[in-house]
Amino acid sequence: MLNTDHLFSNDTADVDRGLVHAWLSEQAYWALGRTREAQDAAIDASRNYSVRDAGTGEQVAYARVVTDATTFAWLCDVFVSPDVRGSGVGKLLIEGVVADLDALGVRRTLLATADAHGLYAQYGFEPLAEPSRWMGRGRV
Repeated sequence: MLNTDHLFSNDTADVDRGLVHAWLSEQAYWALGRTREAQDAAIDASRNYSVRDAGTGEQVAYARVVTDATTFAWLCDVFVSPDVRGSGVGKLLIEGVVADLDALGVRRTLLATADAHGLYAQYGFEPLAEPSRWMGRGRV
C-alpha cells in the first residue's frame, strides 16, 4: 500500500520506547500497567515495527512479533495512535509486518484481538480452523 504521509520501519532503532511504553501501559487493554522494564525486555526479545509521520518523524504506530523467524510468529502489542486511526496507518503497519514475515518464510502467525478482526482479515488472518486443539497458559 502506498502511503506517502507515513513511513513503515522494521528497524528496532526507530522505535520510541518511551512512547510505546506509555501507549501500551496506559491505553492498551491487554497491557495496562506493564512496567517500562518489562516493555523494554519485550522489545529486545522481539521483531519490532513502527510507522512514523513522514513530515515530523513522530512515531504513530507500533507492533511487535515474537518469532523463531522460521516456523511460527505471534503478532502482538499492535497499537495505532488515536490521532491517526482511520487514516490507513493500521493497514500500512500490518501490511509491512506481514510482508516482513512472509519474506522470512514463517508458516504460521497467530494473534489475539478483541476489536480489530476486520483489519486482520484483510491480510489473511481468520479464526482458527480447530480452536479446540489450541491451549493457553496464563499467570495471574
